[in-house]
Amino acid sequence: MKRAITPPHIRLYLIPALILFIGLVSAGMIYLTAGNDSESVSGYEIIGGQTYSVSPQDSKRYQQQLQLYGGKMAVLADGLTRWLAGLWHGKRLAFTVGWIAIALSCGSFFAARFRQADPEAGARDNGRRFERR
Repeated sequence: MKRAITPPHIRLYLIPALILFIGLVSAGMIYLTAGNDSESVSGYEIIGGQTYSVSPQDSKRYQQQLQLYGGKMAVLADGLTRWLAGLWHGKRLAFTVGWIAIALSCGSFFAARFRQADPEAGARDNGRRFERR
């Protein structure tokens, strides 16, 4: 029994679909198994009936000390660093993996589309490259 070989352009379109499928399934599994991170909680605030956790870095004293030693840029850099570090923990990691999978899938789809746009151009260029004048 002969096995049918798919044309190269169909295989190029299957790669982004595979990346998207694996990425979104992985993100779903991470979301279902991850818990909320509450390791560095120093206390809780109740505002309008909602309970919010407070970490030491969110306190006004910490922010004032940081601004005193490093200025406003240190406060902004600290906030950015904590935000980026938070993307790789808990349920936020699932969203990060999902968006990375979507971006990689779109990028590889457009690369496949660009490659498939003019398949005979490569054959014409190769023929000219080895011509002697």
